Amino acid sequence: MIGVFDSGSGGLTVLKALRRYAPRADVVYFGDLKNAPYGNRGRDELDMLTTEGTRTLLRYGATEIVSACNSIAVSTKRTCEVCDIPYTSSIEMVGPTVDSFMDTNAKVLVLATVATIDSAIYQHGLEAKGIVAEGIALPDLVKCIEEGRPRGVMTEIIRTALGAQVSRGYSHIILGCTHFPLVQDVFEEVLASVGINAVLVDPAEAVAQTTARQFVIEGGGTTRILVSAESPIFESFVRTLFPEEAIAVEVI
Repeated sequence: MIGVFDSGSGGLTVLKALRRYAPRADVVYFGDLKNAPYGNRGRDELDMLTTEGTRTLLRYGATEIVSACNSIAVSTKRTCEVCDIPYTSSIEMVGPTVDSFMDTNAKVLVLATVATIDSAIYQHGLEAKGIVAEGIALPDLVKCIEEGRPRGVMTEIIRTALGAQVSRGYSHIILGCTHFPLVQDVFEEVLASVGINAVLVDPAEAVAQTTARQFVIEGGGTTRILVSAESPIFESFVRTLFPEEAIAVEVI
């Protein structure tokens, strides 16, 4: 069984993609809403939360783990060691996304949380392939998404964050937080309004494809969703992303 772990709603975008590429997989999802968002937390705290979340999924039957939160990508190896699971049984968001870039002439802007940008994990990975990469943190956007704040508030956060980046000539923009594709239409609207014509990259696609290739996919295609705190907003995202399935959200 594949376990998918995120701080909250963002990982649902990875689960959605995984359902397309591995429809037969049995999946258990854990959203740590009680401690969300993760993106403004320090590295030691993120290591602890990642370990706790992984152990939760293992208790509920997961044998492979997809860490569907970019902020905890650098915690993956340590978590595997602490939880005594093979590193090959875990997939994080950044590696598959970086591997998917083949054009060394690309100029990439990474939009993500403070933790992801400060770790420079995307920038270093892309630069190792000879790709120019820069990063901008959007520290307040995840909380706005989880709270269901008005569209105008999110628009202003994105517009302000982009600031002087308008004329930098980016070819690709990575939505380096799994929450961001939940409001991709807002990103598209803002980018168009400021004249940025770049390809938006949702890492969920590369991660789901890698998961389908790397893990043994077997089962009946069941989905179980667990959360550490109740959230009507989270439940609304589940209904929107999986309209054909009656998936119950369990608070544990």
